Parts: sequence; structure tokens; C-alpha cells
Amino acid sequence: MKIARIEAIPFAIPYTKPLRFASGEVHTADHVLIRVHSDDGRIGVAEAPPRPYTYGETQESIVAVIEKIFAPELIGVSLLEREVVHARMDRTIGNPTAKAAVDMAIWDVLGRTLDVSVTQLLGGFTDRMRVSHMVGFAPDDVMVAEAQRVRDTHGITVFKVKVGRRPVDLDVGACRALRTALGPDVELYVDGNRGWTPSEAARALRAMDDLDLTLAEELCPADDVLGRRWLVSQTTVPTVADESATTPGEVTRELLGGSATMISIKTARTGFSTSQRILHQCEGMGVEVVMGNQIDGQLGTACSVAFGAAHRLTSRRAGELSNFLDMRDDLLTEPLEISGGELAVRPGPGIGVDVDPDKLAHYRLDQ
Repeated sequence: MKIARIEAIPFAIPYTKPLRFASGEVHTADHVLIRVHSDDGRIGVAEAPPRPYTYGETQESIVAVIEKIFAPELIGVSLLEREVVHARMDRTIGNPTAKAAVDMAIWDVLGRTLDVSVTQLLGGFTDRMRVSHMVGFAPDDVMVAEAQRVRDTHGITVFKVKVGRRPVDLDVGACRALRTALGPDVELYVDGNRGWTPSEAARALRAMDDLDLTLAEELCPADDVLGRRWLVSQTTVPTVADESATTPGEVTRELLGGSATMISIKTARTGFSTSQRILHQCEGMGVEVVMGNQIDGQLGTACSVAFGAAHRLTSRRAGELSNFLDMRDDLLTEPLEISGGELAVRPGPGIGVDVDPDKLAHYRLDQ
């Protein structure tokens, strides 16, 4: 049960439409497939989505750090020695999604070796999660049409609305249009991707006070410490830290400093091991969490639901598990399906998914 080989394979799959938000715009899923081979011939997989405008990583940097630094340090380490794995990777600063994908692929190959699902290994609380869908920047009628289509097709009734545009009235109007069209039974919350100043965010939340927003995520710049703290004091809407809380230390800073009241956990940037540390932090402090999305493909989404379903706290809220619906294709042999507003954990050992070799051969960029 030792690591024999680690691969980092770049691939690219286009989206059906651009995904637009305050911190960036995505046209293609230029991700990296991570494969960890064990010495008994089993292979674990995970997906690393580079987000240079958030973490500074690129597709090329993820491949390089795994092939040149992480893989040589991890060959021969036992699949059970996860603390050793992280101690060696943490000698290199940053590179969160590269580290996360290696961690999740190790959990996957361990589950395959033991013939147990990752969800069971992590906690085994349930086998499915409710799904939240992200609605990105577009004219009001387009945003409404997308939300209605997703609700009618997949049964999703929780929507995360991207905000952070200027003037603020653009997003206030969009949220009002969504509430009017979807009715009171649909849950709406907003994510600013650090696009507004604290005063702009406070104004927008006041203007949307009658829309029954359930969360407000990362409305202001992550390093605006005093402004974020002031904003929390101005609103009763729970304030979610996302890009500002990517490590256990940052989670502590945001919560104890009063800059947030909830935490977004994304397995794409903290894997399973560090995500579990952050989850236990939040449980100990009595803080709610939401399972976020790094614009993951189906493999990354399978990892998110495997983790979220494993724990009580992460399974209470709808997880952001639907961004793969905007991709033209994917790598899995059996596509994920959202039905009745829920996504089930895939049955089988590990994460429960397999990569289609023909699709990988078609979309990979290194051959």
C-alpha cells in the first residue's frame, strides 16, 4: 500500500457558455487530472482546477510542482501516512489545488485498496446532498431563464447568485428579478467574489433586505480586514468567508476577528484531509459551513459530494455541486446525474468514479 507513481495530466474541455463573476471569467475547463498509482496496481484519481486570479496557480504550474517536487518526495510513502504526505508537500509554499488533488487521489486509491468508499472512510453520515446552482453575470432575463431551466430539469431550488458588479443596482435588480420569477420557496444567496467595497456591499444588502437572502459570501476584498468586520456588524445575513479562509489559520483569523460568521469548504483547494481539519474547527466553534465549488468538473464534483455527504455539518446545507452542467463534455465513464435537487454519492470503492480513457486521450494536452 505504497505510492509508486504520480501523474499530472493537463486537459481542456470547453464550457457551453462563459462563466462570468467579479474576480474572473472562464471559457474552458483547463484542469489537471491527478493519478496516484499504488504499488499493487490500483489507481486513485482527482481533479485540480487552476484559478490564477484567486490562488495564483496555472495549469502549467500545477503540472510542474507535482511532477518536479511532490512526486519525487512522495514515492514510497504508505497510503496511510497522510501526515507524512502533507508534511512533505507543505515544504513548498502555496499550490493549494495541486496539494488538494494529490491528497484526494491518495484517499481514492486507499478506498479502492480497502474496497470501501471515501465517504465511509471519512464519516459515512449520508449518501447524498441537496444541490445549489450558481447563476453568473448575465442580463436579468437570461439569469432568470437559466434558474428556471435548472429548477425544472434537475429539481434544484437553491441558487447562488454572483454579484459584485458596478453599479450595485445591476445585481440588486438581478436578485429581485430572480426572487419575483422563482417565488418565495426558492433559496437565494449571493457571492461577490471580493467585487464590492464594504460600503457598496452594505448598501446592496440593505436594498435586498426584503428578498430573504440566506447567505452573503465574500462581498469585499479578502485583505480588507476592518471593512469586512464593519460589514458583518451592519447585516443580519450570515457572512461566508471563502477566498479569505483557505487554510485553518485563515479560518481562525476570519472567525475570531469578526470578519465572517460562516465558512465555505472547497475540497478542490483543501482536499479531504485539510477540509476535515477545517470542518472540525468550525464544529468546535459552533460555526456553520457550506460546501463550495471551484468550478469543478464531474470528477471534482464527485469529490465534493463524497466529502460533504460524509459529515453531518456539511450535509445540512445544499452544496454547490452543479457547475459541471455548463461543460460540453467530461472525463467520466458514467456521468453524474442531479435528480430531485440532489446528487448521490457514487457507489463503489474510493470516490466511485472512473476516467474514460478515450475521452482523456481526446482532451489531454500533453500528447
